[in-house]
Amino acid sequence: MASGFFALLDDISALMDDVVVMSKITTKKTAGILGDDLAVNAEKATGFIASREIPVLWAITKGSFLNKLIILPVAFLLSAFLPPAVTVLLVLGGIYLAFEGFEKVYEFFVPHKHSDNVVILSDPTEAEVLKIEKDKIKSAILTDFILSVEIVIIALGTVIGKDLLFQILVVSIVAIIATVGVYGIVALIIRMDDLGFRLIKRSGDKKGISKTVGMFLVNALPWVIKSLSVIGTIALILVAGGIFVHNIEFLHHFLDVLPSILQEFIVGLLVGFAAFLVVKLFKGIFKKDKH
Repeated sequence: MASGFFALLDDISALMDDVVVMSKITTKKTAGILGDDLAVNAEKATGFIASREIPVLWAITKGSFLNKLIILPVAFLLSAFLPPAVTVLLVLGGIYLAFEGFEKVYEFFVPHKHSDNVVILSDPTEAEVLKIEKDKIKSAILTDFILSVEIVIIALGTVIGKDLLFQILVVSIVAIIATVGVYGIVALIIRMDDLGFRLIKRSGDKKGISKTVGMFLVNALPWVIKSLSVIGTIALILVAGGIFVHNIEFLHHFLDVLPSILQEFIVGLLVGFAAFLVVKLFKGIFKKDKH
Protein backbone atom coordinates (compact mmCIF):
# COMPACT_ATOMS: atom_id res chain seq x y z
CA MET A 1 0.00 0.00 0.00
CA ALA A 2 2.88 2.37 0.88
CA SER A 3 4.58 1.58 -2.41
CA GLY A 4 1.35 2.42 -4.24
CA PHE A 5 1.14 5.75 -2.43
CA PHE A 6 4.73 6.62 -3.32
CA ALA A 7 4.11 5.54 -6.92
CA LEU A 8 1.13 7.92 -7.02
CA LEU A 9 3.31 10.76 -5.68
CA ASP A 10 5.91 9.94 -8.31
CA ASP A 11 3.26 10.09 -11.05
CA ILE A 12 2.00 13.44 -9.76
CA SER A 13 5.57 14.78 -9.61
CA ALA A 14 6.25 13.64 -13.18
CA LEU A 15 2.97 15.19 -14.35
CA MET A 16 3.80 18.53 -12.70
CA ASP A 17 7.29 18.48 -14.23
CA ASP A 18 5.74 17.98 -17.67
CA VAL A 19 3.19 20.73 -16.96
CA VAL A 20 5.92 23.20 -15.96
CA VAL A 21 7.99 22.44 -19.07
CA MET A 22 5.00 22.68 -21.39
CA SER A 23 3.81 25.87 -19.64
CA LYS A 24 7.18 27.50 -20.46
CA ILE A 25 6.91 26.45 -24.12
CA THR A 26 3.28 27.59 -24.34
CA THR A 27 4.04 30.95 -22.71
CA LYS A 28 6.70 31.55 -25.38
CA LYS A 29 4.13 30.72 -28.08
CA THR A 30 1.74 33.33 -26.67
CA ALA A 31 4.45 35.98 -26.12
CA GLY A 32 3.42 37.94 -29.20
CA ILE A 33 -0.13 38.44 -28.00
CA LEU A 34 1.08 39.16 -24.47
CA GLY A 35 3.27 41.92 -25.90
CA ASP A 36 0.32 43.44 -27.72
CA ASP A 37 -1.89 42.99 -24.65
CA LEU A 38 0.73 44.79 -22.58
CA ALA A 39 0.99 47.70 -25.03
CA VAL A 40 -2.78 48.08 -25.38
CA ASN A 41 -3.49 48.00 -21.66
CA ALA A 42 -0.60 50.31 -20.78
CA GLU A 43 -2.10 52.81 -23.21
CA LYS A 44 -5.66 52.38 -21.89
CA ALA A 45 -4.61 52.65 -18.23
CA THR A 46 -2.86 56.00 -18.73
CA GLY A 47 -4.50 59.41 -19.01
CA PHE A 48 -6.18 59.37 -15.60
CA ILE A 49 -5.26 61.40 -12.55
CA ALA A 50 -2.60 59.60 -10.52
CA SER A 51 -4.98 58.60 -7.71
CA ARG A 52 -7.30 56.80 -10.17
CA GLU A 53 -4.73 54.89 -12.29
CA ILE A 54 -4.35 51.91 -9.94
CA PRO A 55 -8.13 51.57 -9.18
CA VAL A 56 -8.83 51.68 -12.95
CA LEU A 57 -6.13 49.08 -13.62
CA TRP A 58 -7.49 46.86 -10.82
CA ALA A 59 -10.99 47.07 -12.35
CA ILE A 60 -9.55 46.01 -15.74
CA THR A 61 -7.57 43.19 -14.09
CA LYS A 62 -10.71 41.82 -12.40
CA GLY A 63 -12.47 41.98 -15.77
CA SER A 64 -9.57 40.07 -17.33
CA PHE A 65 -9.85 37.28 -14.73
CA LEU A 66 -13.61 37.09 -15.40
CA ASN A 67 -12.89 36.84 -19.14
CA LYS A 68 -10.58 33.87 -18.49
CA LEU A 69 -13.23 32.18 -16.29
CA ILE A 70 -15.70 32.41 -19.19
CA ILE A 71 -13.27 31.40 -21.95
CA LEU A 72 -11.41 28.49 -20.30
CA PRO A 73 -14.38 26.10 -19.73
CA VAL A 74 -15.66 26.68 -23.29
CA ALA A 75 -12.18 26.00 -24.71
CA PHE A 76 -11.79 22.77 -22.67
CA LEU A 77 -15.24 21.54 -23.74
CA LEU A 78 -14.35 22.12 -27.40
CA SER A 79 -11.03 20.34 -26.89
CA ALA A 80 -12.74 17.34 -25.26
CA PHE A 81 -15.74 16.93 -27.61
CA LEU A 82 -14.80 18.77 -30.82
CA PRO A 83 -10.98 18.99 -31.15
CA PRO A 84 -11.00 20.13 -34.83
CA ALA A 85 -12.89 23.25 -33.70
CA VAL A 86 -9.82 24.34 -31.71
CA THR A 87 -7.67 24.31 -34.87
CA VAL A 88 -10.38 26.17 -36.82
CA LEU A 89 -10.65 28.80 -34.08
CA LEU A 90 -6.86 29.01 -33.96
CA VAL A 91 -6.65 29.76 -37.70
CA LEU A 92 -9.56 32.23 -37.53
CA GLY A 93 -7.87 33.93 -34.61
CA GLY A 94 -4.64 33.99 -36.60
CA ILE A 95 -6.44 35.82 -39.42
CA TYR A 96 -7.70 38.39 -36.90
CA LEU A 97 -4.21 38.85 -35.45
CA ALA A 98 -2.66 39.15 -38.93
CA PHE A 99 -5.31 41.73 -39.88
CA GLU A 100 -4.71 43.71 -36.70
CA GLY A 101 -0.95 43.61 -37.20
CA PHE A 102 -1.14 44.68 -40.85
CA GLU A 103 -3.66 47.42 -40.01
CA LYS A 104 -1.18 48.92 -37.54
CA VAL A 105 1.58 48.80 -40.17
CA TYR A 106 -0.78 50.43 -42.70
CA GLU A 107 -1.78 53.18 -40.26
CA PHE A 108 1.88 53.89 -39.56
CA PHE A 109 2.64 54.51 -43.24
CA VAL A 110 -0.81 55.93 -44.16
CA PRO A 111 -2.14 57.71 -41.06
CA HIS A 112 -5.93 58.01 -41.19
CA LYS A 113 -7.78 61.15 -40.19
CA HIS A 114 -9.64 60.95 -36.91
CA SER A 115 -13.24 62.06 -36.76
CA ASP A 116 -13.83 65.75 -36.09
CA ASN A 117 -16.95 64.83 -34.13
CA VAL A 118 -14.98 63.85 -31.02
CA VAL A 119 -16.25 65.90 -28.09
CA ILE A 120 -13.55 67.14 -25.74
CA LEU A 121 -14.94 68.15 -22.37
CA SER A 122 -13.49 71.29 -20.81
CA ASP A 123 -13.61 71.28 -17.01
CA PRO A 124 -15.70 68.03 -16.79
CA THR A 125 -17.85 67.33 -13.75
CA GLU A 126 -17.13 64.40 -11.43
CA ALA A 127 -20.02 62.44 -12.98
CA GLU A 128 -18.61 63.01 -16.49
CA VAL A 129 -15.13 61.93 -15.37
CA LEU A 130 -16.55 58.73 -13.85
CA LYS A 131 -18.50 58.01 -17.05
CA ILE A 132 -15.36 58.46 -19.20
CA GLU A 133 -13.46 56.21 -16.79
CA LYS A 134 -16.21 53.56 -16.92
CA ASP A 135 -16.27 53.63 -20.74
CA LYS A 136 -12.47 53.20 -20.91
CA ILE A 137 -12.63 50.27 -18.49
CA LYS A 138 -15.35 48.58 -20.60
CA SER A 139 -13.30 49.13 -23.77
CA ALA A 140 -10.17 47.70 -22.14
CA ILE A 141 -12.03 44.61 -20.85
CA LEU A 142 -13.55 43.98 -24.30
CA THR A 143 -10.11 44.21 -25.92
CA ASP A 144 -8.75 41.90 -23.23
CA PHE A 145 -11.52 39.38 -23.98
CA ILE A 146 -10.52 39.18 -27.67
CA LEU A 147 -6.83 38.83 -26.82
CA SER A 148 -7.60 36.33 -24.04
CA VAL A 149 -9.46 34.09 -26.50
CA GLU A 150 -6.36 34.05 -28.68
CA ILE A 151 -4.03 33.37 -25.75
CA VAL A 152 -6.17 30.45 -24.54
CA ILE A 153 -6.66 28.96 -28.03
CA ILE A 154 -2.94 29.22 -28.90
CA ALA A 155 -2.03 27.70 -25.52
CA LEU A 156 -4.57 24.92 -26.07
CA GLY A 157 -3.22 24.33 -29.57
CA THR A 158 0.17 23.39 -28.10
CA VAL A 159 -1.30 20.62 -25.91
CA ILE A 160 -3.90 19.14 -28.28
CA GLY A 161 -3.77 15.35 -28.03
CA LYS A 162 -2.70 15.39 -24.38
CA ASP A 163 -4.90 14.25 -21.49
CA LEU A 164 -7.67 16.67 -20.50
CA LEU A 165 -6.17 17.18 -17.02
CA PHE A 166 -2.81 18.05 -18.57
CA GLN A 167 -4.51 20.54 -20.91
CA ILE A 168 -6.44 22.16 -18.04
CA LEU A 169 -3.31 22.56 -15.89
CA VAL A 170 -1.09 23.97 -18.67
CA VAL A 171 -3.63 26.36 -20.18
CA SER A 172 -4.86 27.57 -16.78
CA ILE A 173 -1.27 28.29 -15.65
CA VAL A 174 -0.60 30.22 -18.87
CA ALA A 175 -3.86 32.19 -18.44
CA ILE A 176 -2.92 33.14 -14.86
CA ILE A 177 0.64 34.11 -15.89
CA ALA A 178 -0.79 36.17 -18.75
CA THR A 179 -3.12 38.12 -16.47
CA VAL A 180 -0.81 38.62 -13.48
CA GLY A 181 2.27 39.24 -15.64
CA VAL A 182 0.69 41.70 -18.07
CA TYR A 183 -1.20 43.78 -15.52
CA GLY A 184 1.67 43.68 -13.02
CA ILE A 185 4.03 45.14 -15.64
CA VAL A 186 1.37 47.66 -16.72
CA ALA A 187 1.09 48.82 -13.10
CA LEU A 188 4.84 49.44 -13.00
CA ILE A 189 4.78 51.25 -16.35
CA ILE A 190 1.94 53.65 -15.52
CA ARG A 191 3.62 54.62 -12.24
CA MET A 192 6.95 55.41 -13.90
CA ASP A 193 6.20 59.10 -14.31
CA ASP A 194 4.87 59.41 -10.73
CA LEU A 195 8.08 57.93 -9.38
CA GLY A 196 10.01 60.30 -11.65
CA PHE A 197 8.10 63.35 -10.38
CA ARG A 198 8.74 62.29 -6.77
CA LEU A 199 12.47 62.01 -7.42
CA ILE A 200 12.51 65.42 -9.12
CA LYS A 201 10.53 66.99 -6.26
CA ARG A 202 12.80 65.43 -3.64
CA SER A 203 15.93 66.73 -5.35
CA GLY A 204 14.53 70.30 -5.41
CA ASP A 205 16.64 72.74 -7.40
CA LYS A 206 19.79 70.67 -6.97
CA LYS A 207 21.22 68.74 -9.87
CA GLY A 208 22.07 65.16 -9.04
CA ILE A 209 21.36 61.48 -9.65
CA SER A 210 17.80 61.67 -8.24
CA LYS A 211 16.82 64.51 -10.56
CA THR A 212 18.49 62.88 -13.58
CA VAL A 213 16.75 59.53 -12.94
CA GLY A 214 13.45 61.32 -12.30
CA MET A 215 13.65 63.25 -15.57
CA PHE A 216 14.58 60.04 -17.39
CA LEU A 217 11.53 58.17 -16.02
CA VAL A 218 9.14 61.01 -16.86
CA ASN A 219 10.47 61.38 -20.42
CA ALA A 220 10.78 57.61 -20.97
CA LEU A 221 7.11 56.71 -20.33
CA PRO A 222 5.73 57.79 -23.76
CA TRP A 223 8.68 56.09 -25.49
CA VAL A 224 8.15 52.88 -23.52
CA ILE A 225 4.49 52.73 -24.56
CA LYS A 226 5.37 53.48 -28.21
CA SER A 227 8.12 50.84 -28.18
CA LEU A 228 5.75 48.26 -26.73
CA SER A 229 3.27 49.07 -29.48
CA VAL A 230 5.90 48.50 -32.22
CA ILE A 231 7.18 45.29 -30.61
CA GLY A 232 3.60 44.09 -30.12
CA THR A 233 2.77 44.72 -33.80
CA ILE A 234 5.78 42.74 -35.05
CA ALA A 235 4.99 39.97 -32.58
CA LEU A 236 1.34 39.85 -33.71
CA ILE A 237 2.38 39.26 -37.32
CA LEU A 238 4.93 36.62 -36.28
CA VAL A 239 2.41 34.79 -34.06
CA ALA A 240 -0.21 34.83 -36.84
CA GLY A 241 2.33 33.59 -39.40
CA GLY A 242 3.38 30.81 -37.04
CA ILE A 243 -0.24 29.69 -36.66
CA PHE A 244 -0.71 29.45 -40.44
CA VAL A 245 2.65 27.79 -41.15
CA HIS A 246 2.12 25.10 -38.50
CA ASN A 247 -1.58 24.42 -39.11
CA ILE A 248 -2.05 24.79 -42.90
CA GLU A 249 -0.16 22.21 -44.97
CA PHE A 250 0.26 24.40 -48.08
CA LEU A 251 1.74 27.29 -46.10
CA HIS A 252 3.97 24.91 -44.16
CA HIS A 253 6.07 24.52 -47.33
CA PHE A 254 5.64 28.13 -48.52
CA LEU A 255 9.06 29.88 -48.66
CA ASP A 256 10.52 27.09 -46.52
CA VAL A 257 13.99 27.93 -47.89
CA LEU A 258 13.93 31.04 -45.70
CA PRO A 259 14.65 31.07 -41.95
CA SER A 260 11.48 30.13 -40.03
CA ILE A 261 11.11 33.56 -38.38
CA LEU A 262 11.24 35.32 -41.78
CA GLN A 263 8.89 32.74 -43.31
CA GLU A 264 6.34 33.28 -40.53
CA PHE A 265 6.61 37.07 -40.75
CA ILE A 266 6.04 37.10 -44.55
CA VAL A 267 3.11 34.66 -44.31
CA GLY A 268 1.54 36.67 -41.47
CA LEU A 269 1.99 39.91 -43.40
CA LEU A 270 0.49 38.47 -46.62
CA VAL A 271 -2.55 37.00 -44.83
CA GLY A 272 -2.97 40.27 -42.93
CA PHE A 273 -2.86 42.19 -46.22
CA ALA A 274 -5.51 39.89 -47.74
CA ALA A 275 -7.76 40.22 -44.66
CA PHE A 276 -7.28 44.00 -44.70
CA LEU A 277 -8.37 44.19 -48.36
CA VAL A 278 -11.49 42.08 -47.66
CA VAL A 279 -12.47 44.27 -44.69
CA LYS A 280 -11.90 47.45 -46.75
CA LEU A 281 -14.02 46.01 -49.57
CA PHE A 282 -16.91 45.16 -47.25
CA LYS A 283 -16.71 48.59 -45.60
CA GLY A 284 -16.84 50.23 -49.05
CA ILE A 285 -19.90 48.16 -50.06
CA PHE A 286 -21.62 48.93 -46.74
CA LYS A 287 -21.04 52.68 -47.17
CA LYS A 288 -22.46 52.58 -50.71
CA ASP A 289 -25.57 50.76 -49.49
CA LYS A 290 -26.12 53.38 -46.79
CA HIS A 291 -26.03 56.18 -49.38
